[in-house]
Amino acid sequence: MLTLLAGLGFGLSLIVAIGAQNAFVLRQGVRREHVGVVVAVCAVSDVVLYAAGTAGLGALVTRHPEVVEVARWAGAAVVLGYGALAARRAWRGDEAGLEAAPSGAVADAGRRVRPVLLTALALTWLNPHVYLDTIVLQGSLAASHGDLRWAFTAGAAVSSVLWFVGLGYGARLLAPVLSRPGAWRVVDGVVAAIMLVVAVSLVLPALTPR
Repeated sequence: MLTLLAGLGFGLSLIVAIGAQNAFVLRQGVRREHVGVVVAVCAVSDVVLYAAGTAGLGALVTRHPEVVEVARWAGAAVVLGYGALAARRAWRGDEAGLEAAPSGAVADAGRRVRPVLLTALALTWLNPHVYLDTIVLQGSLAASHGDLRWAFTAGAAVSSVLWFVGLGYGARLLAPVLSRPGAWRVVDGVVAAIMLVVAVSLVLPALTPR
């Protein structure tokens, strides 16, 4: 139980910080758009990556840094693209997100799930930090617990599920605040700033002379 709780605390320490993925989950949660899809993608991805790290994939990633480099530049491009869209919404105004969809919009909503799904996958799997944190770092810490390494991993996995479910479905509590005129412009402006910082943090290590 102590090992599981240690993994739970470690997992929360990794994912609670605001980043591109969390900002996206928060926005979808407040807008109540395909929240289940986004939460499932993020949570299941973390569980898979934690398991891979515990199974020893971290050593493979360490021996092949080019994998991380590809993810670094691809991830930066995706984050910048999403940040640019958020900046555009902040500039032009996008305040209709909290309005309930009309009953005849089911087919249209079904079509819109694809870009949401692809964005969630991209912000998760094209972020090199996710591999370093979940596979390399978590895998190393789990290995240090010997026979209890899977208990540590289970704790980390539970933390991800709890966090994304809470963030995605709890975000709707902010709806009354964000229904005010201009509130979404502030949110999108903050999201755009976060995306810019994340993109810079991704490429800066590659540009800094060693």
